[in-house]
Amino acid sequence: MCIKSALCFDPVLAKDDIYLFPLLKPEVSIQKLYQQIVVCFAGNNYSLLKSSPAMENNSDEKIYYPSQAVIEQANVQEYEKLYNWSVENPEQFWAEQADSLKWYKKWDQVLDRSNPPFFSWFVGGKTNIILNAIDRHLENANRNKLALIWEGEPGDVRTFSYHALNREVCQFANILKSMGAKKGEVITIYMPQIPEQIIAMLACAKIGAVHSVVYGGFSHEALADRINDANSRIVITADGGYRRGKVVEMKSVVNKAMELSPTMEICITVKRTGVDVYMESGRDYWLHELKALPIAANKCETEQMDSADMLFLLYTSGSTGKPKALVHTHGGFSVYTSTTHRMVFDIKPEDRYWCAADPGWITGHSYIVYGPLMNGATIMLYEGAPTYPYPDRWWKMVEKYGINILYTSPTAIRSLMRFGDSWPNRNDISSLRLLGSVGEPISPEAWRWFYKAVGREKCPIIDTWWQTETGGFMIAPLPITPLKPGSATKPFFGNVIDVVDEKGNEVKNGEEGTLVIKTPWPGMTAGIFRDPQRFIDTYWKKYDKQGWYLTGDSAKKDKDGYFRIIGRTDDVIKVSGYRLGTAEIESVMANHPAIAEAAAIALPHDLKGNCIHIVAVLRIGYTASKELEHEMIMHMVEHLGPIARPEEITFADQLPKTRSGKIMRRVLKARALGLPEGDLSTLEE
Repeated sequence: MCIKSALCFDPVLAKDDIYLFPLLKPEVSIQKLYQQIVVCFAGNNYSLLKSSPAMENNSDEKIYYPSQAVIEQANVQEYEKLYNWSVENPEQFWAEQADSLKWYKKWDQVLDRSNPPFFSWFVGGKTNIILNAIDRHLENANRNKLALIWEGEPGDVRTFSYHALNREVCQFANILKSMGAKKGEVITIYMPQIPEQIIAMLACAKIGAVHSVVYGGFSHEALADRINDANSRIVITADGGYRRGKVVEMKSVVNKAMELSPTMEICITVKRTGVDVYMESGRDYWLHELKALPIAANKCETEQMDSADMLFLLYTSGSTGKPKALVHTHGGFSVYTSTTHRMVFDIKPEDRYWCAADPGWITGHSYIVYGPLMNGATIMLYEGAPTYPYPDRWWKMVEKYGINILYTSPTAIRSLMRFGDSWPNRNDISSLRLLGSVGEPISPEAWRWFYKAVGREKCPIIDTWWQTETGGFMIAPLPITPLKPGSATKPFFGNVIDVVDEKGNEVKNGEEGTLVIKTPWPGMTAGIFRDPQRFIDTYWKKYDKQGWYLTGDSAKKDKDGYFRIIGRTDDVIKVSGYRLGTAEIESVMANHPAIAEAAAIALPHDLKGNCIHIVAVLRIGYTASKELEHEMIMHMVEHLGPIARPEEITFADQLPKTRSGKIMRRVLKARALGLPEGDLSTLEE
């Protein structure tokens, strides 16, 4: 039986369908009613209110094998032999990968280890990431290939071939030069997800300037802090962008930030929404007006850079609360991101690739902009929310543009899973051949839903572990890799990674420990901008005798060598001497049919030292109650053991998250204890 809403715009009648005819109130929109009703009942997803097929199999040990069709077309046909060779001969392996790129001058030395932890890759090499992201494509058939497809939240579409993208980048680069921008100067970019955001990044790189992209949801204080730390003289922004049907103003935020930023002299603004903004003469310039001037010529020479020259700064939250600017360079970053993207996502010339992140985060830098463009891919960029105006916006776009590869976050997967299978089922998403996950550990339940409801059990899920600091994938499957839900599988080529105890001893299989990286890799950050000691203290001091990089994550490794990331080491709850990872607790909670997502925190307890407190978001169709809380507590006891019994479960409409989708557990803990919540500059609105 299928229960549908009579408000469906395209209902398909069946004799045993039941239709609901709600009475409309003036304040209730058709769209909202449509979501509330169809999400719970439409299609073949009526069983969602009780359980879903994915929930019936709670075994995380099942191995999912790639199909023969996937294996036969894979760019990399074998893992173990190549991996072993790559870690025994890392410099030769990376030199071979670097040879696939163009260089103005080849390197004299692959890796300089003389000043650890400040390793230097491709020493003496002359390059510019634009040489490989754009310039070389103008010399071959990629010249007229689509480089970028963009859709705005209102539905407007723009496309750029590699030739057209080069023209736009050259024009923007010439505008920056006319404003006095010079090689090595840091330019701040604060924009919505529009083509000019990517074009601005590429233009900075082309002239040898360093871009610092600040996510477009930050407050003016957070933006000012980053502008001041980088000593930026030029800011690039837009009047605003669209999110969930509303205009998010940005130029007004920049105006406030500039009041706190004495280094600021110039602001270039893209007119996106048409909202009224204050423009100060001699300081503020509209991009479209600058492009109409002779200064915006269609040609601009790419600046030759040393391999070790800075490409970008990217700020990431620090444990002290003060954001730190991580440095990435032209040479090593180019080689690492192009290699990992090509091999892990199995890029083919005909692919249309969509990383549904924001260019304002490292995922966007590495796998929206630079990696895909260096590999000559066609990339997709979308401005707005995945559920606007309905929860199938993404699936409509997959069908509309023929997307082959979709790379997104567990947060997005959980939010879409909450609406059930009917939404992806309404669209033809058969073009998909690979799916990816990034940003945090994905629960087995969310993994299986993504695999079945979206991938139709034919798309391998590329679950990747890496960090802003690493520049690219460190642990990730290839399309040929047998998969275990919730595991990022094995290290990428050339990387020696392990799980150790506090003294650096390797822990036994199945035991939790600290994740460390034992060998340098080309994509690694060159340090923290103007703070080398903080770089050493944060990442290298703990295991300085061994020379290992401290990831800050806890993990387990099984007998097959598969890694399962538990979470940040400060996201581990110790109850009566037992260590329980928040990701593990939250994964069990997510297996309950009522739970959309949950966050676990530790609160002080007189007897246990700490107790588990859980904040949960319910799926549509469920109501918070004491009975439901008790049911969920017993669910935790049954599936993780009595030691994991939560002291309390509270319900919330949403969880506090950073704008990159990570749960801010410290905020939940402060709220529970009635303490100050601290710096909220990274908190999503």
